[in-house]
Amino acid sequence: MSIDMAQFHQVFFEESFEGLDAMESGLLNLDLGDVNVEDINTIFRAAHSIKGGSGTFGFTAVSDFTHVMETLLDEMRDGRRKITQPAVDVLLGSVDCLRDMLQSIQNGSEVDQSDVAEHKLALDNELNNAVPSSPTGRHAPEASAPKSAAVLPAEEAEQIAGWVIAFSPHLHLLKTGNEPVRMFRELAALGQLTTTVDLQGVPDLDDLDPEECHLSWKLRVLGDIPEAEIDEIFDWVEDDCDLAKQPIYKTSTSSAQTQVSADIAIKPVTNIVPREISSEFASTSESESNAPERKSGKKEEVKAAPKGSSSIRVDTSKIDTLINMVGELVITQSMLSLLGEHFELNKLDQLKNGLSQLERHTRELQESVMNIRMLPISFVFSRFPRLAHDISSKLGKKIELKLVGEHTEVDKTVVELLSDPLVHLVRNSLDHGIEMPNVRLAAGKPETGTVTLEAYHRGGNIVIEVTDDGKGLDKDKLRAKAIEKGLIDPEAILSDKQTYELIFMPGFSTAEKLTDISGRGVGMDVVRRNIQALGGNIEILSELGKGSTISIHLPLTLAILDGQSIAVGDETYILPLGSIIESLHVKEDRLNRVAGKGETFLLRGQYLPIIRMHQIFNVPTAKTTKLTEGLIVVVEGQGLRCGLFVDDLLGQQQVVIKSLEANYRRIEGVSGATILGDGSVALILDIPGLVRLANQ
Repeated sequence: MSIDMAQFHQVFFEESFEGLDAMESGLLNLDLGDVNVEDINTIFRAAHSIKGGSGTFGFTAVSDFTHVMETLLDEMRDGRRKITQPAVDVLLGSVDCLRDMLQSIQNGSEVDQSDVAEHKLALDNELNNAVPSSPTGRHAPEASAPKSAAVLPAEEAEQIAGWVIAFSPHLHLLKTGNEPVRMFRELAALGQLTTTVDLQGVPDLDDLDPEECHLSWKLRVLGDIPEAEIDEIFDWVEDDCDLAKQPIYKTSTSSAQTQVSADIAIKPVTNIVPREISSEFASTSESESNAPERKSGKKEEVKAAPKGSSSIRVDTSKIDTLINMVGELVITQSMLSLLGEHFELNKLDQLKNGLSQLERHTRELQESVMNIRMLPISFVFSRFPRLAHDISSKLGKKIELKLVGEHTEVDKTVVELLSDPLVHLVRNSLDHGIEMPNVRLAAGKPETGTVTLEAYHRGGNIVIEVTDDGKGLDKDKLRAKAIEKGLIDPEAILSDKQTYELIFMPGFSTAEKLTDISGRGVGMDVVRRNIQALGGNIEILSELGKGSTISIHLPLTLAILDGQSIAVGDETYILPLGSIIESLHVKEDRLNRVAGKGETFLLRGQYLPIIRMHQIFNVPTAKTTKLTEGLIVVVEGQGLRCGLFVDDLLGQQQVVIKSLEANYRRIEGVSGATILGDGSVALILDIPGLVRLANQ
């Protein structure tokens, strides 16, 4: 009986991505001066597991690639090879390549063979103690413009002992009348040729089209061969293949070609396209790619972001708690069933107790189920050490990234949707916030800047703060730029908070030059919109010369909310319980009315604005319009306090949140809707949105 291995694929992919994260984290934490053998073993074990799993499931491309990585790591852990920064960079790039390969296989798309060939070549170079020549990962610093053989100094050109060529034809190459074998014959006529064919792209026989080329080659030709002769051979297929070539240099002018394998080093000549600084960046910014074009004239396509995981790992203690709660629920249900079979009025107290017990067990069961969906925020935070490492290297800055509260738990859906906005915010702190080392020293700061990513719970929300000790926001510059772009009136009077929030306006940017990291005037408005779509809010605190803090406030879960029901006329609304400060009746002497500005009331020495709910939502059946006869509910959201004028408080309850935007459209001041016990629909209020709506 055959076993369908496809049923295990999802588990393999999830474990492989976890292994890649562990490898990346381990490589970033390596201390090159004092290497911990256990750290290398951890990285090696992750690579070995991926290699074994991919071989088991028939993903030979992955297993072959990982085998080369494993060989390099094995030499490091045995002490046969020193751990150098170039080697770490090559391995980081290989982790990126491996992640892309797995994502392509998982999504059923084609693996980028040229990219795999480039990174394989880099690993081979490192294994041969060669000068690293490959991309060091998608986040690698941009290489300087490579030399061409035509402009090499004469004494250096004389040291060329041959060429290494990565040749990956496009599928249609054979249909153009070109034949790779003929090119190989011409190469063999120039020198000693060795070819290695890569079969990983060949489909099953049933799917094979004989007119398509699924092979790629690594060619090694030894001899005193000018680059122009190599170019001439591949000139006809320039637009029908991915091609990368590198010269082989002799380390001694007296070395014979028969000993080249021991006497040569490979140095880069032909530019191998660096990958964009991050696929995550592309998903949060609408800026155009600055990546150079391939020789074929086509820009490298940005890969789609991987879909969120369809499964979740759960601690067995959570499962045990859930099973116990189900057992308690079954016992309560049995008790109520017995009462129902022979019910008499003298058993009314037993019925009430049973229903109370059922309510308690249902609530505990609900909390247990929701707890299963909770994941530590470290699932998002784990990507940022790599981000900080690569961007600081690219920009020539010294940056320390601190992670605080990474074990804070939040709903799985929030974790998945929070990733892209956070990448954008951290990237901006690294690029725009932290100054160059010489600028920091001149300002009396340590040359190493600090970016802190912190998560903690506050009430029913999770708060995530991105803090840097950089240059901060210049209020005058922000205002001048907003006026210049016509975003605000020159006569407008803005508070500090309102001035800082100008950066969230579409098209706003103070970047002095465009980079592939940030600065095209798009993105921050998208970040705010994405956070608000999660039912959250974002705010900024900054001090010029000291740094900035961007705070994100999000609900712990997008599914269930503890709420307070309020009545406005015939309508019922739900207020998030965590937003309520207190409720009170207000006396006439505490009211203050400002013509054209609205109404306020005095609460412990502070005047708070009043929002009349029947006016905001146009409810004609409100019981009263006199502030002294109704009820004022004091609420807080995004640092703002106000009083909501309502008819009455109805009671507290947990409600299941339904997306209003998905089923109808987005309504300012409303974060969602729920279905009450009697089947009616109640709107769930968004406090910051209500304040904005009232101000309008």
